[in-house]
Amino acid sequence: MAITARDLMTTEVETVAPDDEISEVLTRLAREKFNGFPVTEDGKLVGIVTQHDLVHIFQPSDRTLWIPIGFPPFLESIEYGFDLSWDGLDTSLGLVKNARKPIREIMTEDVVTVTPDDELDRILDLLADAESDINRLPVLENDVLVGIIARQDVIRAIRDQRRSSN
Repeated sequence: MAITARDLMTTEVETVAPDDEISEVLTRLAREKFNGFPVTEDGKLVGIVTQHDLVHIFQPSDRTLWIPIGFPPFLESIEYGFDLSWDGLDTSLGLVKNARKPIREIMTEDVVTVTPDDELDRILDLLADAESDINRLPVLENDVLVGIIARQDVIRAIRDQRRSSN
């Protein structure tokens, strides 16, 4: 019997609304054991927001300074990178500037989803795609969010299946 999304998904899905403030979502995320929320409006999935999305808005543009260090005649030098982008002032300013903005401004709108009947191979293909870097898959049935699958859910299912076959 093939494993499907229905077998893997968690049905109690915590979501956020597009108009929820970034600071509220960041606070909720800090309390949870997962790192993202589907964004729903009137029961419909309109986006997804991840820990990466939230952290990214507080990190200013990359200001890494690369300095070559070596001895004359500099035939072999080593480059050291000094990350100047996370000083306290920039982070504080980013927090103040973005905290009250709605989550819709940073959420990903083009969400990769599956249906409850999608099989494990399709789910593995989506989660293993290095270019997409997906950690969770919302499960939609008739355009309604009915569950979510995290990478850990898939790993657990494969482990359990292997143990039961031994």
